[in-house]
Amino acid sequence: MHYQWGCWRMKSIGRKTALMAGAMLLLAGCGSFGGERDGGPTASPAPAQSASGVSDTPVKIGDPYTIGGTTYTPSDIADYDDVGYASWYGDELAGRPTANGEIFDPAGISAAHKTLPLPSYVEVTALDTGRTILVRVNDRGPMVGDRLIDLSRGAAEQLGLTDGVSAVRVRRTNPPLAERAQLRAGRAVPERIATPDSLLSILRTKLKAMPVPKQLAAAPPVEAQPAAPIASGKAKPGDDRMAVDAASPAKSVAQPTTTAGGKYVVQVGAFSSESRANAAAKSVSGTVSKAGNLWRVRIGPFASDADARGALGTAKAKGFRDAVVQRDR
Repeated sequence: MHYQWGCWRMKSIGRKTALMAGAMLLLAGCGSFGGERDGGPTASPAPAQSASGVSDTPVKIGDPYTIGGTTYTPSDIADYDDVGYASWYGDELAGRPTANGEIFDPAGISAAHKTLPLPSYVEVTALDTGRTILVRVNDRGPMVGDRLIDLSRGAAEQLGLTDGVSAVRVRRTNPPLAERAQLRAGRAVPERIATPDSLLSILRTKLKAMPVPKQLAAAPPVEAQPAAPIASGKAKPGDDRMAVDAASPAKSVAQPTTTAGGKYVVQVGAFSSESRANAAAKSVSGTVSKAGNLWRVRIGPFASDADARGALGTAKAKGFRDAVVQRDR
């Protein structure tokens, strides 16, 4: 008797369990069709993460590390503010992982720093012009004692840096969420208000105590220039520096290393500002010519492609990574 009653009770419990399981399955299927939800609560996205999977969390600091006999100690300094020299890197590292595991995009607005947390956000100011941009730090470097920060090509172009090494101020900041998301997506945000001349003078004085990179040892000191206006929100990185196909031969005077009547030239780049084109031409001993609404900088002409390749190396060493050899017709 007890055995039969026990069997009946177990069967009853089994039926109830099955009914409850079925009801749970039905509830789980509510609001879905074809594997896609049609309503109801959805999982919240990971905090501070873009569609590409780039995230601001977790923030990585890392242990001290030694390179070339120098030990660097990463630290979380909220009010970090320093002056020094910036270099920049481009397509040679495209697609490689950064120190925090992201994929390096040369066109993005990013940077490498020896000790700041990864990622972190900094304002970078060019001490020759006062222009300031917002940059996302996601890599370690540059591992050279006389450099403060390494900018991506996109960041260098937005800041208007054309030389291989330039004097800058780097100040850590806490930008709005919208700007963080834009930088994580690889897009630039509008420039900050140009730094006033009074502050630039103080920063340049502070810079004098820093060791001067070899590339700038023979160059004249940073001099005051008119501050640039605030950039338009529609401006894109690289708008002030782009490659232009040769449309007509440049009217240039033959330099000692060039050959009159040569058929090869080095196209250094083209600029929307004549003054910047003149500065670029001076740094590579090139010439400037008008090309539509732009100012084109060239080196040459040269009698042979080999001679032009030598000048191309000089241009790239000066920081003009997009320079190319062209046959002048």
